[in-house]
This record gives sequence, C-alpha cells and structure tokens, in this order.
Amino acid sequence: MRIAVIQLGYDDAEPVSDRVARAAGLVRGQAGVDLVVLPELWAAGGFSYKRWDERAEPVDGPVAQAMSAAARDTGVMLHAGSIVERPGAGVRGPDGKELWNTSLVFAADGSLAATYRKIHRFGFGQGEPLLMEAGEALSLVDVPDSSPSAGAARAGLSTCYDLRFPELYRAQLDAGATLFVIPAAWPAGRVGHWTLLARARAIENQCVVVACNTAGTHAGVEMGGHSQVVLPTGDVAAMAGSDEQVLTVEVDMSTVTDYRATFPVLRDRRLPL
Repeated sequence: MRIAVIQLGYDDAEPVSDRVARAAGLVRGQAGVDLVVLPELWAAGGFSYKRWDERAEPVDGPVAQAMSAAARDTGVMLHAGSIVERPGAGVRGPDGKELWNTSLVFAADGSLAATYRKIHRFGFGQGEPLLMEAGEALSLVDVPDSSPSAGAARAGLSTCYDLRFPELYRAQLDAGATLFVIPAAWPAGRVGHWTLLARARAIENQCVVVACNTAGTHAGVEMGGHSQVVLPTGDVAAMAGSDEQVLTVEVDMSTVTDYRATFPVLRDRRLPL
C-alpha cells in the first residue's frame, strides 16, 4: 500500500480559501497513491477556537466538496482530516451544542466513504469540550490496496487527543482494524508524547499507524509536525520533520498478519472477569 501523509503547515495570515486550494493541489500531486491523509482541522484551524463557529460547515460543505473533487481527480482514497461540522440549523447533540470535530474520508470516485466524530475532546473544559459535542461511535473503513493480491486494509479512524486513550484502539482492533489513521493538530510542546504514543498504539495492537500532524503556528500555538508511519513491530517506516512536508511511504500490509502469527501476543489477552 502506498500512503501519502500531507503534513500541512499554515498560519493565521493565510485565507481559508487559499489554504483549501493549496491542500487540494497537494492531494492532486499524489497520483498513484492508495491513501492520502491530511491533518485535523487544517481548514478551520486546530486551535483557532474563536473562528470555529464562522468556519463550521456540514459534511457536504465547501471544504468537503473541494476534497471530494481532489480525491476523484487523483483517483485516491483521501482521509481529508477533519472539519468543524455543523449538521444543520437547530441540530444539537446531547449537551446542547451544534458543532462536532468530524473526519471525512472520500473514496477514489469522490464519494463520502466514512465519517468519524472525535470521541475525546481536548481542552480540560475549554476549547473542544466547551464548544463541541463528543462523538459516540467507532468508525472503520476499508482502504483498497493496489499491491498484488493485497486486498484491502481495515482502517480505524481516530483524531489527535484520542491517541491518549488505548481502549479506543482495542475496540477498533476487535472490530477488525489492521491500520489506524490519526490526523492531528498536536502542539510542539508535547510532540514527544505524539511520537511515543503512536508507536505504542502500533506495538500493543500489532497494527500499522498513520499519524498525520500539522506544521506551522496558528492562534499563537506552534505545531509539532513529526508525522509518521509506524509498522506493527513499532519500527518507524518514515517520519517528517517540523515543517510542511509530504511523506510518501510504501507499506506491505501483510506484515500485520505475518507479525501477528510469528509473535502472537494478542492471543494471550485476558479480559477482565
């Protein structure tokens, strides 16, 4: 499977429309890749809380339409990162809020293949918990693999702060995941946690991890970069630096089943009684 991880960098000076066009251009540059991944909230701004309300849109809004077209034009499956989702006027969640942090995945024909509403909201009562509803459901999607006789990978979707909660990934594993795709807006101050936790999720679940972070500085927060693709052994197949960068990595997904067979640690799980 060929994977392109677009570690998009941006700042507050770049108009959203320009950023969307630029991201679409980067996606269109990935012809021949099976899966392309963008970061979390790259259009709305991961820490631009004050702008989220005005930049919110439904899952068929302007950002989604631009990403759908880019996926279709390039013939790739595109994890378009996440948007600030407002489903429609008057639609609210259990806590009375009308916004969600929602990931969008488009098939190679541009159709919407999957969505995922972020379950764990970062901010300790501020930011996401204050402004957004929490997601309530797992989301997995099959990612076609053009490698000979490879079939498809089963990708579990999560977002940024979710990475700190291993029980989510166990649930995805039990639902058949062989691949975790994790877009993020993870700050530079805690980037060591970002790289370590991605490796931990790969090792403990014997899955491939595709972790796509943001570069640049926005809303006064320096982003951490260091996107990476981690193999089920915990070995890092590729890692970006701190600036905008596109990682293109070829991963043999059969390493998941092979490693699970040769080092069958998952068979020794003992669930609480």
